[in-house]
Amino acid sequence: MLARREGGVLRVPAEFISDGVVVKGLPGLLTLLADAGFTDDEALDWLFREDPSLPGTPMQALVENRGKEVKRRAQALAF
Repeated sequence: MLARREGGVLRVPAEFISDGVVVKGLPGLLTLLADAGFTDDEALDWLFREDPSLPGTPMQALVENRGKEVKRRAQALAF
């Protein structure tokens, strides 16, 4: 699950937030993955799975402002 409520508080993975705001490109990437048929759990798995071609994980690449590389890989999954 990408987010859940506990006691009225919305909880998301800490990596989704940087300097108090959502990591640049993350909302659009999550939409792209959902449009490609990924469930929330599959999207989380993909975001945090090592990808030697990046290197690192797609989430690390987003945090490091390498979103275009991540988006290209996600778009390729849709086909």
